[in-house]
Amino acid sequence: MILYLSEFLGISVYDSSGKKVGVVSEVAARPMIHPPRVTMLMLKGSNGHDERSVSWNQVDSVEKDRVSLRITRDALSAPASDESFFLLRKDLLDQQIIDVNGRKVVRVNDLLLEKRAGAVGVELMLSAVDIGLRGALRRLLHGAVPKVWLRHLESNVKENIIPWEFVDLIESDPRRQVKLHISHKVLTKLHPADLADIVEELSPKERQALFIALDDVTVAEALSEVKPRLRASILESLGIHRAADIVEEMQPDAAADLLAALPEETTTELLQGMNSEEAAEIGELLEHAENSAGGMMTTEYIALPHTADAASARSLLRSIPELPEHFTTLFLVDEGGVLMGSITLARLIVAPEGQILSTLKSEPVLSLFEESPEKDVIDLFDKYNLLTLPVVDQQRHLMGVVTVDDVISVLNKSR
Repeated sequence: MILYLSEFLGISVYDSSGKKVGVVSEVAARPMIHPPRVTMLMLKGSNGHDERSVSWNQVDSVEKDRVSLRITRDALSAPASDESFFLLRKDLLDQQIIDVNGRKVVRVNDLLLEKRAGAVGVELMLSAVDIGLRGALRRLLHGAVPKVWLRHLESNVKENIIPWEFVDLIESDPRRQVKLHISHKVLTKLHPADLADIVEELSPKERQALFIALDDVTVAEALSEVKPRLRASILESLGIHRAADIVEEMQPDAAADLLAALPEETTTELLQGMNSEEAAEIGELLEHAENSAGGMMTTEYIALPHTADAASARSLLRSIPELPEHFTTLFLVDEGGVLMGSITLARLIVAPEGQILSTLKSEPVLSLFEESPEKDVIDLFDKYNLLTLPVVDQQRHLMGVVTVDDVISVLNKSR
């Protein structure tokens, strides 16, 4: 049997002697149980004041119009105040939640409670969330029109519900988030771009609470996708030490773009709190003009001696624990680090073991200087349908690589 919270609130409650002891005013659950089971009912007396609570194990039966208890009125408890309870009326109705399946923030109009026979009696579980017009109508007209009319009206409106398994809770107080055991683990499975869209819909306090609960890698990936105007404020809200840990997990070019938007004093503090090697890498990128090839490039790439053979190159790749993001190309350099060419990963895979890498390189050998304007970068990507483009200094030493996603980001900014 399905009960709607909007209709369950206000139904009469009777004790073991059959005497009415009040009406349901609130429903409590513990969210760490999946799906959440109702653990307590809050009651109000007929005068609207005499508040009591009853544990779910003291409930004998639940019908659409009444709740029967196993105890007498005298055994009812004083109102519960434990903040670790999740109150369905207070904490969910009219509140925002994250629809993980739809990858968006939505507002709750009603809740669906499913009655089941459990091992020790009847159970009431939170099975779904109603975010549609049907739930809004049900709450608006409940008690104002006969129930049969209300059901007829509902039947003409499309249902829009989210199963509880696709719901993630928004709690802006990090301390209460811990008490409620809200971990947001399900969000870590979303694509960073989808998570960024969700983050942008939240208030500053909600964003901060969400990022406090997520791990550094997930935050770093999402932050790279968040609109530039929000990145700095989000990072600053997390505190210097946490922010430094997050920046360390970002791609160097994304980290440099983010730090460039911060006050110089804040940037210095963050760099001092980071691993010295990564801080130096990002610091070098910050020296380049944002609208230049150097400002667009990342320093995460794979370069091999141009005299190496295919077998040793493949062996090296297998030994690298984490390959660069968007890895499609290997760059060839001489013993002094001068760029000699590049080969695609696809050509390396099919090459005979003894084939020398320099014989596999693509022609022409394309590159740009660090100070080249971003327009030149975009033109080369467009002309040659590139996925990557090496960036060199005046002596043609390989300094970094621009990837196609860097170009797309620049084009999106100019829209």
